[in-house]
Amino acid sequence: MKKAFIIAFLLFAHHAFAQDLSYARKTLDKLTAPAFWGRGYTKNGMEKAADFIVAEMKSFGLQPMDGKSFKQPFLFSVNTFPGKMELQINGQKLVPGKDFIVGQASKGVVTKTNLTQQDSTHFIAQAERIVVSLQDKLTWSVAQKVNDFTEIMVKKSALAQPPQTIATNIENVFVPDFRASNICAMVKGTAKPDSILLITAHYDHLGGMGANTYFPGANDNGSGVSFLLSLAKYYASHPQRYTMAFICFAGEEAGILGSKYFTENPLVDLKKVRFLINVDMVGTGETGATVVNATQYPKEFALLNQINDSGHFLVKINPRGKAANSDHYFFTEKGVPAFFLYTQGGIAAYHDVYDQPKTLPFTVYEKLFKLFVGFNSALMN
Repeated sequence: MKKAFIIAFLLFAHHAFAQDLSYARKTLDKLTAPAFWGRGYTKNGMEKAADFIVAEMKSFGLQPMDGKSFKQPFLFSVNTFPGKMELQINGQKLVPGKDFIVGQASKGVVTKTNLTQQDSTHFIAQAERIVVSLQDKLTWSVAQKVNDFTEIMVKKSALAQPPQTIATNIENVFVPDFRASNICAMVKGTAKPDSILLITAHYDHLGGMGANTYFPGANDNGSGVSFLLSLAKYYASHPQRYTMAFICFAGEEAGILGSKYFTENPLVDLKKVRFLINVDMVGTGETGATVVNATQYPKEFALLNQINDSGHFLVKINPRGKAANSDHYFFTEKGVPAFFLYTQGGIAAYHDVYDQPKTLPFTVYEKLFKLFVGFNSALMN
């Protein structure tokens, strides 16, 4: 029976949803545009992204998960860098994001002083509480606290000589009650509305470092949000036997905070969630994909592979065990069966200014879309 269903699904798939990449590309370009400023903590970037996602879901005809509002607001603390971001080493002006980044928990500092070498990669200004480290690659993040020192990471290739002098004008603002929102929507099931299949992705990214540098976050996770919205658009036009639900989380980069808040304050009965698939960084796929929690749910993983093998969608789906590395984690801790899927291959940009839409290949986007629809259909049958 299952084999017959898969064959019927594959025949249907070739005709029913050969998805146009134009919507995904257009959505990705919007999410990574300067207007959204890295979907982060300055220039109102995260809220602008949230409003855009809500507008898209409304246009598809989705309903708020709680029947009232698409937004589930919550608060958390965050260290931000909204203004000055200036650095000179040895009298050489360096470019934020490309030549240097500031440690995410750093305090602001305005000074001009000498540096003392500690080892081959670390240099300090003791009185000013500054630590400079030389790095091969610059990778930024988000912090919920402020340290009593300033950490500056400089790309090795940006300097001709080891750091001897430093001049800085760096501004930080700690926000103890930053307001963010999860975006929660659904398409009610036609036969078993109390059974839920849930698709999730985080829409926040790192935001900006200073007034002129932002992190676009194309693969992480503009790709996942674009993919989720494409699925939401499809299911809004093709209601299923089960309720199809969608959540775009905020606060993932600050410590998977949005999904933690949702599981502690759920808008649906978590016991009614038949399965959850979280997508984070799905813009590549040349070498396949990996599924976190594959070893936790071997029957569902076998079914996913069966759909994949029958449709020749991805070259390989690698199994991985339990990991607290994205928004699926707190759901599984509450007993919700869940996968976290990410694709592999292609660009290596991650948490840097080079994670841009123009470099994202969307190699297996359409095939991944068909794989998801097929897997969801198999779960309902």
